[in-house]
Amino acid sequence: MFNNFLTAKGLDIVLFIVIMLLFVGAIVFMARQQKKHVKFGTRVMWALILGIAFGLILQFVFGATSNAVKLSINWIRLVGNIYIGFLQMIIIPLILVSIVTAIANMSGQKNVGKIASTIIGILVITAAIAALVGALTTGLFGLNTEGLTADDARVTSLETRSEEVDKTDITGQIYSFIPTNPFRDMTGARSTSTIAVVIFASFLGFAMLSVGRKKPELFATLRNGLDALQAMVMELVKMVLRLTPYGIMALITSFVVGSNWEQALKLVNFVLISYLAIFIMYLIHFAILAAFGINPITYITKAWSTLVFAFFSRTSAGTLPMTVKTQTDRMGVPEGIANIGSSLALTIGQNGCAGIYPAMLAVMIAPSMGINPLDPLFLIKLVIIVAVSSFGIAGVGGNATFAGLVVLSSMGLPVWIAALLISVEPLIDMARTSLNVSDAFVANLVTSKLQGQLNMEMYNNPSYEMIEEAV
Repeated sequence: MFNNFLTAKGLDIVLFIVIMLLFVGAIVFMARQQKKHVKFGTRVMWALILGIAFGLILQFVFGATSNAVKLSINWIRLVGNIYIGFLQMIIIPLILVSIVTAIANMSGQKNVGKIASTIIGILVITAAIAALVGALTTGLFGLNTEGLTADDARVTSLETRSEEVDKTDITGQIYSFIPTNPFRDMTGARSTSTIAVVIFASFLGFAMLSVGRKKPELFATLRNGLDALQAMVMELVKMVLRLTPYGIMALITSFVVGSNWEQALKLVNFVLISYLAIFIMYLIHFAILAAFGINPITYITKAWSTLVFAFFSRTSAGTLPMTVKTQTDRMGVPEGIANIGSSLALTIGQNGCAGIYPAMLAVMIAPSMGINPLDPLFLIKLVIIVAVSSFGIAGVGGNATFAGLVVLSSMGLPVWIAALLISVEPLIDMARTSLNVSDAFVANLVTSKLQGQLNMEMYNNPSYEMIEEAV
């Protein structure tokens, strides 16, 4: 990066300085908005507008391929990556402390088990529905692989990954959830590390309940320490969330400049049908909420800022702090359910990445293997495999490809189609990630309503804004 800067000539240096001054000016504008106590959602919207406008200016005025823009984007992207890094930094502490606290605050293990099983059931059922939606939209529009070719190097790489997937059967996948080394899992070393930490935190919470029954005085000491630790972690969360508008602006700017619109146009049908399937699944989410007496219009207004961040950040895990706070501060979901459900949703039943996407791949490639993708037996097998394999798909950008490999391998289908679609992955992954987060919201809202713990007064009251006093 510095070598590029030092060897840049005259005009490139001037343009680089101008671009960075414009970016700094946008940051100063966002900082002033915060000092004026402009609402969090409004600042996020300003970040969206500024990011898109700035990205378009860089791409079409300065030129996306110019040395000055390339160098500038490296620094702008650094701002976004640092923000994502801070979010990832607080994920494991937040999960660990929040779940232990949630279980300690609940009446007993039976209640916790019922809540967790309800959440998991909703996540898996919606993943199966998402798979069916993805399969039917792809099949009905006749989307297939005819005339498409993939890069040989990408195919070879994915086939290697597919062979690794084949070596892990369902029993191995289940075993990978066990936190055999919880400290290693706290580093995120495995794709199933998040769910392993959830399980470890649950055991710690149950252990605290056991201590409470046997040694109430010691339990009180543990609770005081845990409450202090949770207060510290939540302050850390608020500190990071204050950076959200700046992070979003940087992420959107780099995305707009770096988007390969030419490649997207070549696969425009796949992109459009993907968005159609995701839109249909959103409507199903709204229908589920309405069926349980939860106003879907109120839902979208309160979830909007978080869904937008998930869209542009492309990380369900990175969105976790906002997902939890939106539920507890705006929607009236109890902290216990919000923390447990949102953590489980990071690796179970992701509607976009583990539901719609792998089902679409399977249906696209089925005709080339002489299979009718709308055959009821094929669809039933596909939906079941997607629902089962949706366990353990980590909520970070790029893992939809892994989910696709798992499903294609399980269905006995070739994996090269996934290599072809990598070029348009970012465009589709944004909407998929947003849908994943929406599924977490839906699962927790419905579970809270079934348990009689959803604060409907808070949910229906538009005056509840997400941690406005903190960010």
